[in-house]
Amino acid sequence: MATAAGPGQEKHLAPTLLSFFIYNPKLGPKEGEEEKKILFYHPNEVEKNEKIRNVGLCEAIIQFTRTFSPTKPAKSLHTQKNRQFFHEPEENFWMVMVVRNPIIEKHKDGKPVYEYQEEELLDKVYSSVLQQCYSMYKLFNGTFLRAMEDGGVKVLKERLEKFFHRYLQTLHLQSCDLLDVFCGISFFPLDKMTYLKIQSFINRMEESLNIVKYTAFLYNDQLIWSGLEQDDMRILYKYLTTSLFPRHMEPELAGRDSPIRAEMPGNLQHYGRFLTGPLNLNDPEAKCRFPKIFVNTDDTYEELHLIVYKAMSAAVCFMIDASIPPTLEFCRKLDSIVGPQLTVLASDICEQYNINKRISGAEKEPQFKFIYFNHMNLAEKSTIHMRKTPSVSLASVHPDLMKILGDINSDFSRVDEDEEIIVKAMSDYWVVGKKSDQRELYVILNQKNANLIEVNEEVKKLCATQFNNIFFLD
Repeated sequence: MATAAGPGQEKHLAPTLLSFFIYNPKLGPKEGEEEKKILFYHPNEVEKNEKIRNVGLCEAIIQFTRTFSPTKPAKSLHTQKNRQFFHEPEENFWMVMVVRNPIIEKHKDGKPVYEYQEEELLDKVYSSVLQQCYSMYKLFNGTFLRAMEDGGVKVLKERLEKFFHRYLQTLHLQSCDLLDVFCGISFFPLDKMTYLKIQSFINRMEESLNIVKYTAFLYNDQLIWSGLEQDDMRILYKYLTTSLFPRHMEPELAGRDSPIRAEMPGNLQHYGRFLTGPLNLNDPEAKCRFPKIFVNTDDTYEELHLIVYKAMSAAVCFMIDASIPPTLEFCRKLDSIVGPQLTVLASDICEQYNINKRISGAEKEPQFKFIYFNHMNLAEKSTIHMRKTPSVSLASVHPDLMKILGDINSDFSRVDEDEEIIVKAMSDYWVVGKKSDQRELYVILNQKNANLIEVNEEVKKLCATQFNNIFFLD
């Protein structure tokens, strides 16, 4: 992603992924066997000796930093041209991501001159991206160790190759920011009555489809209910909202009169369809293949089939034990039970939501934008980001401001106490960060001639209207 700017012919080149590799130093301990350590290496075209050299260099850096900090070895290495991030998700398995620093390309005497922006990348953001690479791999493949038990290095290499070959193409490093650090969940605001309807719908479905182990319910890409452990849900949520749902947007746009369900008998409208699994239930040859996911890998290690079923804007995920292969018969039963009820429920939620919106009145564009995150339930809310697309989460503020938010977050993570930081940023902007009792709020105010006291008042007002009872810093 390059953008040209101004008459000086400056070109800004975004950060890009230079290499990504996974190795285990215990697999090739002897000299001459170094290649055995390497389990995955991207880009694959790199010459063998260079792969060995790069892995050896990372080993050396990690060993060297261990002497100063035995329990917490290196997380990142800064150089002029790039930054390397290290992560040890399982004992002796190391993942390394090398990102090229952003570049400003200028022309002097007709020749291009490159200036590397060494301070632009935020360690915490890209370390989080690297950790998510592992979490996403683990969601669909289980742990590295499990692959080794299933069939040794060969099986692990195959799984890594198959997964990362595709996954690395979805990393859009130029648009990573504070939200990648939180990897939070956006919750859908609901009144009690509608919430109870959903709760009773889930209970009925789990009873009728007795092989269902866990259920999650989403509306408009936001979570309403989940039976999974938090950490498993946060990564499944990321997969659903950035990968699976965006791929299935098209039929949705066809609207109510679309011919998708023209064959439904009677007047009971039914807009349900499988997002994973069989495409056409009327085809006797239809394949009932569902993606496998692995949850609770720390203790019980459960292997499940992921069934995602959607009607209008409501989506429900049923997770069933992977040892029971779902049959076409089961899929038809699920479709006939869940489809009509989910369709009705989706219209109820939509109606209720619109009523609530009307009551609260149309809000005019406020003077501020904010990001809120709660560490206890992973709830995340951002008015800075426009809708996430599969390829990019678009922030509607200047990258410099996003960087300040990241810096404030890094400061917060160094202390346990509640804290408040106010920064006067470029020209007209003020940035405020508040941390209180596991919750963090970041506000960007655009007020030309405001002073510190006025900014403080504005943030108090915002907390009173949007986050009643949350911040007690005064």
